[in-house]
Amino acid sequence: MGRRTPDERRRAAEERAARRAARERGEHYEPRFEPEPDAEPELRPLPPQRRAAVAERPPMSRAARAQRIGKPGRPVLPPSSPKPGRWFRRFVALLGLLFIGAALYVINATFQPLRDEREQEGGVAVQIPAGADAGSIGELLERKGVIDDARFFELNATLTLRRGKLRTGNYVLRRDMTNGAAIDALMQGPKVRVVRTFDVTIPEGLSRREAANAVGKSGIEGSYLKASGSKRTLARARRLGAPKGSRTAEGFLFPATYELKAGSDAGDLVDKQLDAFRDNFRRIDLNRAKRKNLTRYDLVIIASMVERETACDDERPLISSVIYNRLSQDIPLGIDATIRYAENNWSKPLKQSELDRDGPYNTRIRQGLPPTPIGNPGLASLKAAAAPAKSDYIFYVAKPGASHAFSSTDAEFARDVAAYNRAREENGGKAPRQKC
Repeated sequence: MGRRTPDERRRAAEERAARRAARERGEHYEPRFEPEPDAEPELRPLPPQRRAAVAERPPMSRAARAQRIGKPGRPVLPPSSPKPGRWFRRFVALLGLLFIGAALYVINATFQPLRDEREQEGGVAVQIPAGADAGSIGELLERKGVIDDARFFELNATLTLRRGKLRTGNYVLRRDMTNGAAIDALMQGPKVRVVRTFDVTIPEGLSRREAANAVGKSGIEGSYLKASGSKRTLARARRLGAPKGSRTAEGFLFPATYELKAGSDAGDLVDKQLDAFRDNFRRIDLNRAKRKNLTRYDLVIIASMVERETACDDERPLISSVIYNRLSQDIPLGIDATIRYAENNWSKPLKQSELDRDGPYNTRIRQGLPPTPIGNPGLASLKAAAAPAKSDYIFYVAKPGASHAFSSTDAEFARDVAAYNRAREENGGKAPRQKC
């Protein structure tokens, strides 16, 4: 190739000048002259300083040269940007870590290898109904606080091939058991011993028959009805105040929460109840009852009725005074709870046939006290029976928004009954709720 002609050099100079002017104005420069295809740029020697700097520069590697020049068909990425595949590998690694963490959590929650399985005092009664599967058993145990999570309990039983070996019945289990320990206990049956002691609660006022249902669900062994009606129990009740011919210990089975040793039976519970009655009855002042010619047994009968008529402590002496006043005036007591006791009907409305049926417990028809207590009173009712309030009340009826309205005359009683009936109609035929 030869040297440029004067015209070519002139056009090149004009192009350079136009390019500089466009750059200073911040505009894009479009060449006005197309270079000749075979023209080569004019090579000029570098200044001495530039030649020295180029001589001292290290040689460029092939990869760097390719990165700087660029390759056709591939984007030129900055040196600091990672390759696209690196992000995918990082995402897969993160998913793997999450999966491993979730697996470890499920394994720990299912088999609980780190749980400290300490034996605790006290237990919780659990009744496993017949036909219950591992899922429903787990839900029941979770509600009772025996295990943490029913799902992991069922998963443990499934993975260890034990879900079909869980036995039903009444258990006394420990709170906060591991899934494995709970499954082991349920495989052994209701007689398994996992606690040293457990609690049994008998609510105030319940009759023997009612209490038997509560005791039966507590995990205790044996029949409560049989234990509370045994000859040994009746002999102890007579020493506590029951008449010689009495055939029931009703009234002397003191209601409370009792702590029993593992393996205790219903007889052990009855003995504790009789002991508790003896200890609490010693705190009762019997002087007023003696002046009224009332026996210890009469006091227990009155207390059992007071317990059924009100749950308010401040009303117990008033209810007791109504009973005393009616007895002194030879007025039938008219307490429907005595009829409910004879009919064993504590939840449904009494039928007219039940109210009209004559019998020793129908205090609407018969005067005086019923032949036996109608339940087992607590200490507050026993005190109220021994020390009734001083009043001339002979009536009481449920009072809307409160517990009872007390009255001394037929007119006052009729007014209170009318108010009660109005409140019942406004409540859709239901008895108004009573508050203490």
